[in-house]
Amino acid sequence: MSGRNTRRGELGEFLKARRAELGPHQVGLPDTGAVRRVPGLRREEVAQLAAISTDYYTRLEQGRIPASASVLGSLASVLRLDDDQRDYLSELAGKEAARPRRRTRQRVRPSLRRVLDDLRFTPAFVLGRSMDILAWNPLAAALVIDFGQLPANHRNYVRLLFTDPAMRRLYADWETVAHTSVALLRREAARYPDDARLVELVGELSVRDTEFRRWWAAHHVASQRIGTKTLHHPVVGDLDLDWDTLTCATDPDQQLVTWTAEPESPTHERLRILASWAAEHRHSAEERGDRP
Repeated sequence: MSGRNTRRGELGEFLKARRAELGPHQVGLPDTGAVRRVPGLRREEVAQLAAISTDYYTRLEQGRIPASASVLGSLASVLRLDDDQRDYLSELAGKEAARPRRRTRQRVRPSLRRVLDDLRFTPAFVLGRSMDILAWNPLAAALVIDFGQLPANHRNYVRLLFTDPAMRRLYADWETVAHTSVALLRREAARYPDDARLVELVGELSVRDTEFRRWWAAHHVASQRIGTKTLHHPVVGDLDLDWDTLTCATDPDQQLVTWTAEPESPTHERLRILASWAAEHRHSAEERGDRP
């Protein structure tokens, strides 16, 4: 199947997943109470609301034809798509066919590396394409995992969430974090459909984890930039952290992620305790001649 037909198929699956989430009453249609063979809206109901023929919509959902911008706009309104989902729909519809290729491995920008080095009491790391972890500071390693002990091709945030049991224990709400990460990765797949590394990552996780496979098939998308997380850290206990993502102006594919706490809060103090613990741990390792 060509790249163009693949994207049409993805677009069709996305439309199908979204209409399955809506009931007649949510879009202003009468609900007769009759038992439906499939969940959500029927194809003919979506077509009626979008002012297109059922045959046209069926062929669109089956990936047999492209969609015009006006039709996509109508369907986005009918299916109650949010801004991220609308962007994703447009990306699927507008991509040119391309053969998957392996991109050059990213290197962290020197300016971001300097910022990391200066953040002593703030856990921070740099994410690249497909949520690869390009660089980190010592406190991020102490907070999450010692990324330096991992093979370079395993330093991917989504991969760690689904393959490392310690990550499941770390996050108080692992399921929400993991589900959001899949939605972010789905958005990445629309931006870079020719990225062979991303294709390999999705294939690996789909085989290894049933939850990833189910969430990936649901076609949810996101572009979250800020949030709050609660962590159960094995050394310092519970931490309530605000996280922010700052995009590098000279390379939008690199993002600095920082985790902070309210001044004088218990979490703020525990981060300082963790920073001291990490420094002592590194010093002991260096005295033993271990890898830092």
